[in-house]
Amino acid sequence: MSNSPAKLPRMIPVISPAKVRLALLTRSEIALIDLREEQPFSAGHPLFAACLPLSRLEIEILERIPRKNTAIVLYDNGEGLTTPAADRLRMLGYVQLSVLDGGLEGWRAAGYELFTDVNSPSKAFGELVDTRRETPSVSAAELRAMIDSEANIVVLDVRRFDEFQTMSIPTGISVPGAELVLRAPEIASDPNTTIIVNCAGRTRSIIGAQSLINAGLPNPVAALRNGAIGWTLAGLTLEQGQQQRFPSATPFGVEETRRRARSVADRAGVRRLTLQGVAELAQASDRTIYRFDVRIPEEYARGHIGGFRNAPGGQLLQETDVFAAVRGARIVVADDLGARADMTASWLAQMGWEAYVLDDDFPSELEIGSDRPTLPALPNVPSTSPADLAEALKRREVSVIDFALSAQYRKGHIPGAWFAIRARIADAIPLLPRDVPIVLASPDGALARLAAAEVEARSNHPVRVLQGGTAAWLAAGFSLEAGFSRAASPSEDVYQRPYEGVDHPADAKQAYLDWEFGLVDQLARDGTHGFFVI
Repeated sequence: MSNSPAKLPRMIPVISPAKVRLALLTRSEIALIDLREEQPFSAGHPLFAACLPLSRLEIEILERIPRKNTAIVLYDNGEGLTTPAADRLRMLGYVQLSVLDGGLEGWRAAGYELFTDVNSPSKAFGELVDTRRETPSVSAAELRAMIDSEANIVVLDVRRFDEFQTMSIPTGISVPGAELVLRAPEIASDPNTTIIVNCAGRTRSIIGAQSLINAGLPNPVAALRNGAIGWTLAGLTLEQGQQQRFPSATPFGVEETRRRARSVADRAGVRRLTLQGVAELAQASDRTIYRFDVRIPEEYARGHIGGFRNAPGGQLLQETDVFAAVRGARIVVADDLGARADMTASWLAQMGWEAYVLDDDFPSELEIGSDRPTLPALPNVPSTSPADLAEALKRREVSVIDFALSAQYRKGHIPGAWFAIRARIADAIPLLPRDVPIVLASPDGALARLAAAEVEARSNHPVRVLQGGTAAWLAAGFSLEAGFSRAASPSEDVYQRPYEGVDHPADAKQAYLDWEFGLVDQLARDGTHGFFVI
């Protein structure tokens, strides 16, 4: 019996590596999507590839690629991920899909560069800035001597506040990246005070120090060479649990830093829009627009403009491939005090983005609350309450699969739950107990609902999901257990960054620094970046 046309598999167009590279060179909009998990992605990928694993595709795609007719190029490394990815994207309404000819190996065979680690565009750009501008820096030993001698210095840590709390340089103050130009004049009001900027490694400290220099602060400024990694490699001790944060800005300081930052943005070619202009840009059916509020999460939650996602400026610059997966897109940034948006946009423009600053005051009517992901319509799936699941677990009448990221699972999961990666579910099912029904969990329940049909198809048991996910379990008063004792999948979903946390071996830290030092040469060999440095 012949297949009807509706049942025939839909072919996915194939695009050559050369055509993808041409799109990058001409700054045409393109989203080059690596469907593997983060660990294999970190082992090698094209410079502007975005890691969007098949396991989490529907959860992340609507924010990372908001325009449904974007040119999307999918690839893997022979794992068979492109066909199911294309099927899911078509179901969501994406219409311009293709597959990279030969996948990752095809890119390599064409003679093009593969970059390791994550957030490679941002880190490579930071190294280019350091090379072109010769950003001043001090070694860990030099900074330790300054601290010990009570020199006239301040140490400003430009990472997220949670990173700062995990580990910090002694005497450090948390001033996340985009806040630097706004807050540093209040912290170091004496122009003779030397400002030392640090992060975990190199990128954010280079960009932070150069931001202060570009903005014309009168203080001596330097980056801590190699950041917290360099500090520990020098045999020095980091502090943990520190709480020092930046002070509020004064009205005079706001106006002065706004003037300084606007001058930098103008030099970088940043454009300015009113809210009406932003709305008109958003109407363009052939261009992608990202709208980001670059303030810290606490400010964003107190009130923000509808349609603007929270992307604190320093993190946006550090993770452009995460926040903006469509290379060649337009980016509009907003900030009620001005300097943070202007400094962020100045760097985005230098990284080759079409960057705009919202030039209007924030309207009186603002949305309240934290940033929430945009999710697709979720399937209706039989569910169970936290209380019923707790009883079933007591009687050993159910097996729980947790689709949280492995790092989240390690921190805390439902007692007895198994960790699994959705894209590896075929390998995971045989490892689970075979004589009981399955309940699926994920942080908010969304990923569990998306995975339910796949799990049921591969198991011989009915599948339910935990109502509200692990968050509802906690809200109901039930406890979590930590650890990684029941893993039905390897923890390849998260790349263990050698610059985060305090327990990485010295050789891993040094290897990371050596990799960063080589990025400028690799950029030159790759040739697609389009970066410039003012």
